[in-house]
Amino acid sequence: MQGLVVSPHPLATAAGQAVLTRGGNAAEAAVATGAALAVVLPHFCGLGGDGVWMLADRDGLRTTILGIGQAPQVLPDLPETLPLRGAGSMLTTACLVESWDRLLAVWQGRIEFADLVAPAIRHARDGVPASASQKFWRDFRRDEWELAQIFASDHLHQPQLAEILTLLAQDGPRSFYEGRAADRVAQGLQAAGCFLTAKDLALTFAMQADPMSVRYRDLTLLAPPWPTQGMTTLQIMGILDRFDVAATFGASRLHLLIEAVKQAFLDRGVIADGVPVVDALSPHKLDAKAQAIRPDAALPWPYRYQHGDTVFFAVCDAEGRSVSALQSTYFDWGSGVVVGDTGILWQNRGAAFSTAAGHPNRIGPGKRPFYTLNPGIALKDGMPHLLYGTQGADGQPQTLARLLTALIDDGMTPAQALREPRFLLGRTFSDSRESVKIEASVPVEHRAALALLGHDLAELPELSPIFGCAGLVRVENDVTGAHDPRGA
Repeated sequence: MQGLVVSPHPLATAAGQAVLTRGGNAAEAAVATGAALAVVLPHFCGLGGDGVWMLADRDGLRTTILGIGQAPQVLPDLPETLPLRGAGSMLTTACLVESWDRLLAVWQGRIEFADLVAPAIRHARDGVPASASQKFWRDFRRDEWELAQIFASDHLHQPQLAEILTLLAQDGPRSFYEGRAADRVAQGLQAAGCFLTAKDLALTFAMQADPMSVRYRDLTLLAPPWPTQGMTTLQIMGILDRFDVAATFGASRLHLLIEAVKQAFLDRGVIADGVPVVDALSPHKLDAKAQAIRPDAALPWPYRYQHGDTVFFAVCDAEGRSVSALQSTYFDWGSGVVVGDTGILWQNRGAAFSTAAGHPNRIGPGKRPFYTLNPGIALKDGMPHLLYGTQGADGQPQTLARLLTALIDDGMTPAQALREPRFLLGRTFSDSRESVKIEASVPVEHRAALALLGHDLAELPELSPIFGCAGLVRVENDVTGAHDPRGA
């Protein structure tokens, strides 16, 4: 079996594939891929953001790395409604680089960190053409605020970011938090008017935790634990496992998926850092949620929309070691603030906190916010079989349900599953209605049937980037994979 890298950008895919060709393992290839993505897709991820990683191998390793930045140790007086952009939204440290370090420690590697980030340094220093995705999100936000000049051109040239990456290559990834790179980052944060300090950077650490799991057909689905919404994805699939999805077609299939999403989202409000989730995936809980679905009517959608944009990628090496990953700066373009002379666009993940007294996700010193990122791995006979994930905040569990049922119940290839028409339930940043967004490729008769069931529908163009950008890998005798046609 040969290894495979799936990512939304060819330069990042090439960086990871080159590592596999040299004999590197999946973790090393994932760091090379992730570092390149942090340069070539700055509107979705970067050194100023976070990463969540799912890992599995043939020897029984099943683990999650939660590279989630933490709130400041000393909190300022905060407004009742946290800012969505600007320095006031920069309320968590950036844990991506720390998570690379933790990832490389899982499997014994042979390639120097400096070599892994060399393609990223080259792309930042020499420049690359701006991706179609970057242009879309640049133009989409053009009327909201003035993006830094770095990102305004159709040629993406980031020499200051190349300098920071070079410092990391020379001093190691931990120097982003305690070292020469950290000094420049801390100075930039202070100059931007951010509440984070050099001490907060030094205290940043990634957590390694056991994944949550649920059975679906003959597979075991793995997802990261709280404070991510991995539980929500697993609940949806656990609910669907109680139905004959393979025998449900057209509008009835879409209705079932939408209603399973609603049932799972009813529990999502309990997810928070330091709050163990109890009983969410128990058989009686999933039975009750399945029984609450009405085949003849749509139930109300009561959930508040969570926004977010990310980058999914996956790696499987020749030995079956598998990494399913998401990197993010939360909203597209994060906080919108470039940190000093570093070229680093900082995330606005702090905007995901609540300030309400008693809320599980209330901001606190050193706390991690509720997190939408939830890459997944499905095991078959105890071995990694499917690697999957998607961009899209609230849309992530919804899209994953669509993809997994296509792969598992319909036997589609990864490329076929990714082309299937999608839905997105609830508000989006471009449409505040609590409607079901449907791709135009959903047949008219299916839309009419959904409307008769009580679904409020809104049409979006076929293959719209609003539906996120997913990736899939299937591991059998060989490895096959694909990335989303809605991609970069």
